[in-house]
Amino acid sequence: MKITAIDTLFIDRYLFVQVHTDAGITGLGESGAWGYLEASAGAVETFKRYLIGQDPLRIEHHWQALYRWSHFRGAAIMGALSAVDIALWDIAGKHLGVPCYQLLGGKCRDKARVYYHVFGQTKEELIQGCVEAKKQGFTAVGHLTPFLDEPRHVPYFQTHARKMQDAIDTVGRYRDAVGNDVDLCIEIHRQLTPAEAIVLARGIEQFHPFFYEDPILPDNFDAMALVAQNIHIPIATGERIHTIYEFEMLLQRGAVQYVRPDVCMAGGLTHSKKISALAEAHHVGVVPHNPLSPVSTAACIQLAACIPNFALQEYPLGENELPKSGIVKSTIRLENGFLIIPDAPGLGVELAEDAQQRFPYRPLPVQIRLHADGSVVDQ
Repeated sequence: MKITAIDTLFIDRYLFVQVHTDAGITGLGESGAWGYLEASAGAVETFKRYLIGQDPLRIEHHWQALYRWSHFRGAAIMGALSAVDIALWDIAGKHLGVPCYQLLGGKCRDKARVYYHVFGQTKEELIQGCVEAKKQGFTAVGHLTPFLDEPRHVPYFQTHARKMQDAIDTVGRYRDAVGNDVDLCIEIHRQLTPAEAIVLARGIEQFHPFFYEDPILPDNFDAMALVAQNIHIPIATGERIHTIYEFEMLLQRGAVQYVRPDVCMAGGLTHSKKISALAEAHHVGVVPHNPLSPVSTAACIQLAACIPNFALQEYPLGENELPKSGIVKSTIRLENGFLIIPDAPGLGVELAEDAQQRFPYRPLPVQIRLHADGSVVDQ
């Protein structure tokens, strides 16, 4: 079996990669480069010069070749490599008639617990979102900010005291709304300094959040370790890093209690399985990052199925609604806050034939939020 062609497909806000073979088997993958999908598609074009004519089943060898042949990497390139890797695993599973997870060690579980995305422009909307998620059977809610997801064109300003107290009170209101039957995954979106992150974490620990996600920018692992050493709630991070080497530096410093590899960014299933093994050796759980399409969800579930230290799966808002549900022929079954591990060969999902026509590409606009003083704010 040989690779004969590779297509990049821009659909809605996503970039998909299809790898075709002379056996009539096509593999599907997705890039998680998000704001840089055009650059990621360009990297796939470069990869074609190597991949066309190769045996698609030599997955680890191709991963090493594409990662190591040149000296330059980064998010766009790793997103492309991840998409190709997922597609190759999809081909291997279809070729052998088994799900991808069967080739990665087999099932550790029959279903994967998920957390539901909650969004809102007001605190009342966020609180109501938590209540509705509980009514729908979810036992965890996430993407849950103690700050408002305000429009990026609105200049930002708050005093430190107001910022901290409002955030602490908001998390308290989330807990009051759902009681102890729903876990809260608190999302900070890298908006705090280490000093602020410590103050806020100490203020919300009384509400027992499941995790405290990305409290600071991920660029300095020592700074993340400083936060972890001075708080009493688990940190979840890793969606913006790409390799086993970076994750090992985080783990070695005790800077993370839940790693968040993005299967569509951190090297696909090949590399995410290795990241999970590193985490396992440190008694750290895995919460795969997944803000993307149902293809990403399917890839994450293949990983969740086969690792012993899976903790929770991010489940994006609108997975069963248009346009997301229309991108694939069918989505993975959800029951009472759990995704049922599929038994279909390969990845378990296929693009709808008319998805590209029904859902034209919508590039992510470059929007930057500014402080009241004119400087850039992280949001």
